[in-house]
Amino acid sequence: MRGLSLVIFMVVFVGVGFSQGTYQLAVLKYNGGGDYYANPTSLPNLINFCNQNLGTAISKEVPYVEAGSKDIFLYPFVHMTGHGNVLFSAAEADNLRNYMTAGGFLHIDDNYGMDEFIRVELQKIFPNIALAELPFDHPIFNQKYKFNGLPKIHEHDGKRPQAFGIIIDGRLVCLYTTETDLGDGWEDAQVHNDSPEKRKEALQMGANILMYAFMN
Repeated sequence: MRGLSLVIFMVVFVGVGFSQGTYQLAVLKYNGGGDYYANPTSLPNLINFCNQNLGTAISKEVPYVEAGSKDIFLYPFVHMTGHGNVLFSAAEADNLRNYMTAGGFLHIDDNYGMDEFIRVELQKIFPNIALAELPFDHPIFNQKYKFNGLPKIHEHDGKRPQAFGIIIDGRLVCLYTTETDLGDGWEDAQVHNDSPEKRKEALQMGANILMYAFMN
């Protein structure tokens, strides 16, 4: 059944244009006690921004999908966030690896507190591939909107925002963003009281991520 899901996934999503067709994105549900459900308005707002500004037709419904579920292959883009512990079983790590190598894209946004845990869990998924920091000239920063690296939405420890990736055969399959709080910037304005300028930066960078994920 998993093999069939892989084939269907590759036929439906790989190589399809960003503005063609209707897609549905999902948020990853994981174990370990971390709040995978943080920032509930983030992805719906990013989808609305893309539909309005990029001409996409992404579904406004955003389900949660479990890390070990075959249903993950229904979604070309899965977003993951939280503040705390993350734990993948061996079966979940295998499922996530199959998802990404089949053409799926996983974006992990550290909502402050996830970093020490997610780095260990990513090694379970790709034990022989290290996270690599993306340079400022990487195409993900130069889609419709031009950025010189990640924007800083919220300050925590005085560290610079960083974007890391897992790259397989030249394709970025997993993006890990930290010290930026992009997801907070996507939330409803009243949640964090961010300035309109900060929210615009966050949404534009998010649109770049989606555009890159769909076009590569």
